[in-house]
Parts: sequence; structure tokens; C-alpha cells
Amino acid sequence: MKKIITLLVIALTFTLTGNAQDSMKMKTKATTVSLEQTAGEFTQKSLNLKEGDYIFEIANKNVGHQVGFVLVPKGKDASQPENHISTAYVTKAVENNTKETSKVTNLTKGEYIYFCPLNPTPQYTLTVE
Repeated sequence: MKKIITLLVIALTFTLTGNAQDSMKMKTKATTVSLEQTAGEFTQKSLNLKEGDYIFEIANKNVGHQVGFVLVPKGKDASQPENHISTAYVTKAVENNTKETSKVTNLTKGEYIYFCPLNPTPQYTLTVE
């Protein structure tokens, strides 16, 4: 009998934990912004977004090596990591012909620049209205 009760408690715990995680995912109303990189450039040369939460999905389209993603408020020195919006970094370097995503990043009105230091790409403009 003890084994049955223990199994029921474990099953109930896993069920409640799974439901809590699902409800947390539902509460995050982040919009995914998909960007792709080819050799030396992003295919999207600029972005216009509304204020809100975003997840950046970066695709490596046959660049031949790893790529990344850096987002910086316009006017700040992009060469200084302390100016980067770290939540916008992909969670790991994007391997050739794969995709990776960032964490949820809250963007407020203003201008930003984005680029890849690994590819390397020019700096592109992202405007939040």
C-alpha cells in the first residue's frame, strides 16, 4: 500500500510541476523575431518593432562557421560588452545550418543596432516605436 501511495504522490508532483511550467510559458507573450545570416550579412537590413517582449531566433544559412547576435542601444559603444543587451544573445553560438534563440528581451521605444561579431556583419538598425 505504501508503494501505491508513494507512486501516486510522485505522479501528482510531476503533473503539477508540468502544469506550472506550461502556465509560465503561456504568461510569456514574447514575439519571436526570426533573422537569418548568410556569409557576411543579415538578410534583414533593418527592423521596426513595437514596444514589448521579444525572442530573437537567429538562423545560420550556410555561413560555414558559428554565428551570433548582439543588440546594443544606438549611440552606445558596441565594442564594449557592458553596453550589449545580454538577454538578446543567443543561448549558444549558432552552428552552420541551424537556428538558436535568445532569452526574452524587453524593448522600449528607441533605436538599437544589431550585428554579428562572429560572421562579422555590418551594424543594422532596429527601431522600436
